[in-house]
Amino acid sequence: MIPELKTEIPGPRSRELAARLREHESRNVTYQDETWPVFWEEAEGTNVWDADGNRFLDFTSAFGVAGLGHRNVEVVAAMHHQSGRLLHGMGDVHPTALKGELCAKLSKLTYERWGHGKGKVVLSNSGFEAVETALKTARLATGKPGVMAFSEGYHGLGYGSLLGTDLAKFRGPFVDQLAEVTTRVPYGSFDLPTGGDIGAVLVEPVQGRGGKILPPPGFLAALREWCDEHGALLIFDEIYTGFHRTGKWFACEWDEVVPDLICVGKALSGGFPISACVGKAEVMDRWPESTGEALHTSTFLGNPVGCAMALTSLEILERPETLALVAQAGLRLEKALAGLCHESIVEVRGRGSMWGVELDQNAGPLLAALLAKGLLFLADGPGGNVLSFTPPFTISEEELSFGIETVQGLLAD
Repeated sequence: MIPELKTEIPGPRSRELAARLREHESRNVTYQDETWPVFWEEAEGTNVWDADGNRFLDFTSAFGVAGLGHRNVEVVAAMHHQSGRLLHGMGDVHPTALKGELCAKLSKLTYERWGHGKGKVVLSNSGFEAVETALKTARLATGKPGVMAFSEGYHGLGYGSLLGTDLAKFRGPFVDQLAEVTTRVPYGSFDLPTGGDIGAVLVEPVQGRGGKILPPPGFLAALREWCDEHGALLIFDEIYTGFHRTGKWFACEWDEVVPDLICVGKALSGGFPISACVGKAEVMDRWPESTGEALHTSTFLGNPVGCAMALTSLEILERPETLALVAQAGLRLEKALAGLCHESIVEVRGRGSMWGVELDQNAGPLLAALLAKGLLFLADGPGGNVLSFTPPFTISEEELSFGIETVQGLLAD
């Protein structure tokens, strides 16, 4: 549905809630000014309603989580059913059957589907935890502490994942607490270092927060070859790009390159905090057998509600009609963006339902103007100058046209 605004943006209720939040939340978390934020109250499909009753059209999929649309009825039903039976288990002590089912499903969708035998899984709660699991796995499997990562890469903000994240605003304040084990390489460069002590090569097959950057042809294959030559593990961070976001199950499939470890999250469950590191069985088996105390675990590992939602989400994503919807959504978005034209646009790039419009200036004022028109957008890139288009796959042609035309009009102004 097209946005419907009942009051100014942000409205009085959102402003009241923002003031109350500011009293008790760290001031570093939620950005606030006279134009931002609105407080979400309800969402369905491609629409979000705020605390003042305004309806917004979501071009973010809520950080890429709601690929199937907000509040997918089948996923919600799975959540209700499971929460009525068991809200929480003991994931690494006394797990539920659902944990085993989800691990098996992730193996099937990755290494088994790629013809590389069974995969094995470590479940987590957020994306950065999956990345840290992968880095730990590489250390155990190779005996090497070094990490190769790439310029403008984003892998989360935990101390382990900050070894890979390159955006200065996130790393800068904490760099003196990080181990000096990372070799940084320009994204897309074929000029790679000699092996040394590098045991992990951590890369996004398409960069997300870095500005929707596509890898040059042959780049991922070159990394695969380098890892094989130097005894390192290739880790693909597909937390953002996974589950059809770029038009395929995983972005690495565009280049037909199989990693040793793959990290997934965001759209895995459609709304519950759950992630996973999936690896080739022979790689994951370099972890020692548990003797009663796991080396790497968490309280909510394999939460039954999250597992139930993820299994339902994956079942929907496997359906032929969903694959057709994904293909149609990607073609429609690409065609619509091809008509976007303004002198401030430096480049339009992307794949499937993951695109970025690079501007010659920071996109902050544009985001606020779009919000005031009822459109939810985010910006990427080190300079915050890449307008991100990652809508739900369910977005209609009318909704997409409205969004593109609004962006075009605001750029003209």
